[in-house]
Amino acid sequence: MLEYATARRNMVESQIRTNKVTDAGLIEAFERVPRELFVPERLRGIAYVDKDIALGNGRFAMEPMVLARLLQAARPEPDDIALDLGCATGYATAILSRLVATVVALEGEADLAAEANRILSELEIDNAVVVEGPLTEGYPKQAPYNVIVLGGAVAEIPPAIGDQLADGGRLVAVVKGDAGMGRATLMQRNGSVVSSRILFDASAPMLPGFEIEPGFVF
Repeated sequence: MLEYATARRNMVESQIRTNKVTDAGLIEAFERVPRELFVPERLRGIAYVDKDIALGNGRFAMEPMVLARLLQAARPEPDDIALDLGCATGYATAILSRLVATVVALEGEADLAAEANRILSELEIDNAVVVEGPLTEGYPKQAPYNVIVLGGAVAEIPPAIGDQLADGGRLVAVVKGDAGMGRATLMQRNGSVVSSRILFDASAPMLPGFEIEPGFVF
């Protein structure tokens, strides 16, 4: 619909282009993918606001600016295989599908996985598949991945997920430590060496199962 198309253009111009996102292919993907389809119908009127949107079951669609900057840092390439971990209803999956060869989207909530599959099918996206399974284990069956995107904040990046990176692969996530401050982080594998660096301060809801372990109380 026209109002959604206008809101989408405004989102790209005011939230994404103005926040250090310069990759032309990524910007075009955000211009093309209808975010309103990935949120509950009653919330479609705010689909393009600059905040996380609740999807139910304690899950959220990540703020567009944060998602865009994470994806730009991941440097997706046309021949890449990507893992969208914690895909929820599949918005980031749809964005990635326009940038890489294949997307494997992992979701732990059965109803969200079913909704993601439905929306991707409606949009005739045929290079992405949504699978259901525990998020904290990643999806080693299709590893290694050139790009891994975590669809929410984590206390730390589990080694088992980092191990699923291909040589030269990039993982992006918002890592939220004890102080509660979130930091967008890029992890990269070069041979047997895995390095990471902080990119920028960022806020995102926690992914279930990735919370900070409570300490002992005496």
